[in-house]
Amino acid sequence: VKMSEQKETPFVVALLAGGCAGTAVDVALFPIDTIKTRLQSPQGFMAAGGFKGVYNGLASAAAGSAPGAALFFSTYETTKNVLLKRTDEKYHSGCYMVASSAGEVAACLVRVPTENVKQKMQAGLYKSTMDAIRGINSTQGFSGYYVGYF
Repeated sequence: VKMSEQKETPFVVALLAGGCAGTAVDVALFPIDTIKTRLQSPQGFMAAGGFKGVYNGLASAAAGSAPGAALFFSTYETTKNVLLKRTDEKYHSGCYMVASSAGEVAACLVRVPTENVKQKMQAGLYKSTMDAIRGINSTQGFSGYYVGYF
């Protein structure tokens, strides 16, 4: 479809749709993600909690899910629309790649800290979201939230 034939997605629509979609996916797949994290835990699956408490850390994941997904889709749509208007049609695939990369970089500003808190809770290192936040603050400081991002 040519750019002249495409309708731009309004910013607010991309923001809301992204937030809803991201939250729905993260909540639906959370137990599977917890089991995967525990299987990868250095302390072992059973010591990390086994099949008990597979929703531990859901609050942290949900808190970051909607804003992270909303930030991804709104950044993606905005960047894509700007680039497609200024780029020859033969380079449009590159515009989509750049737009999705920009969206992911922006989304990870929110997603990485909440993912770090969530994974520590899934692995059984902390009992609550606030306990995990206090633990990260006291042992690693602010940079502890962005382990794996930079």
